[in-house]
Amino acid sequence: MTYTTETLPSGLRIICAPSPTDVVYCGIAVDSGTRDEEDKETGIAHFTEHLTFKGTQRRKAWHIINRMESVGGDLNAYTGKEETVYYCTFPREHFNRAIDLLMDIVLHSTYPQHEMEKEVEVVVDEIESYNDSPSELIFDDFEALLFPEHPLGRNILGDADRLRQMKSSDILRYVSRQYRLDRMVLFLYGNVSMKDILRCVNKADMQKDSTENPLPRMKPNAFCPPSEPLTIRKDTHLAHVMMGCRCYGGNDPRHLHLVVLNNLLGGPGMSSRLNLALREHNGLVYNVESNIASYTDAGAWSVYFGCDQANVAQCRRLVENELERLMDAPLSERALAALKKQLKGQICISYDNFEGVAIGMGKRFLHYGTTQTQESLCEKIDALTPTQLWETAQEILCPERLTTLIYC
Repeated sequence: MTYTTETLPSGLRIICAPSPTDVVYCGIAVDSGTRDEEDKETGIAHFTEHLTFKGTQRRKAWHIINRMESVGGDLNAYTGKEETVYYCTFPREHFNRAIDLLMDIVLHSTYPQHEMEKEVEVVVDEIESYNDSPSELIFDDFEALLFPEHPLGRNILGDADRLRQMKSSDILRYVSRQYRLDRMVLFLYGNVSMKDILRCVNKADMQKDSTENPLPRMKPNAFCPPSEPLTIRKDTHLAHVMMGCRCYGGNDPRHLHLVVLNNLLGGPGMSSRLNLALREHNGLVYNVESNIASYTDAGAWSVYFGCDQANVAQCRRLVENELERLMDAPLSERALAALKKQLKGQICISYDNFEGVAIGMGKRFLHYGTTQTQESLCEKIDALTPTQLWETAQEILCPERLTTLIYC
């Protein structure tokens, strides 16, 4: 895959790559998320994302909704801990329409008060829906344990009472501080030339006032000592359990070591070691998985499972046994070769998800200023050694380092 990049005098960065279809995947990634909120602004990044679709200086909410849907396209967005991404999928002939709309909503939304008063109840319903799903809620509570008193431990959706108190002026202040052109990347995966992109972007109104500077990001310590196991009483039949610790940031070379180990332990395959140990061999869980949440300067590695409350202790022991297996001795060359083959196959399949490829390209360029092809990633995987993975396992997977959270 060949990437082309450009940086405009305004600071806006552009990255594009050709695709094998006539569908275009395009978006604007903003370097602002939950960790960029002030304490009194909890939830404002996500709320702003919702309100960005509620009207601009040129368009009302209905016109925004209908602009791409009327030609078969799709317009969407999401908020993360470190970024907010607005993205669009459409047939190539509607490229001009999509770029104009994206630039308009991100740069010129007005966040009207009457729309806020309606949309806040939508967000509150989203919060309550999340609270009703312990298998999802536990991930937020677990990161709060790993990053105490730090914005990375903050819930993305925010607090209902605080959101209801927000005014249009609060959103406009946040946007003025965070939604700056030099903190944005326009990304595009499709058969459109950089020349055509620049022509379209230069037609857009990019006048944007920024009266405040973004907040400096507080960096977390690389690691923190584990807390005592925490049990939270929930009215659920199953016990929901998370075990894990802080880990490397996404730009740390050891991050890839952990990705490989994580895929072996509790990745998407039914043959993962944790699935075999807890489900296939013992029938103790319906689902067990391990995950990595990657941020620019830190990360969170975790194991999640749900089981009968009487089986929590046994499941925890089985998890720790699998971690200790990886710590005891390096993988054999044969086992590592099989693991590399599996992971590279999964990566190959993931590149058929063109929307995911586009968003991943935009996020990487936003946070790290670099690109990464499928071929270069596979080369890095091929270069890994058993000793490198073993050293990472000893540093991260040690049971004594784990923080544990239990809903029961």
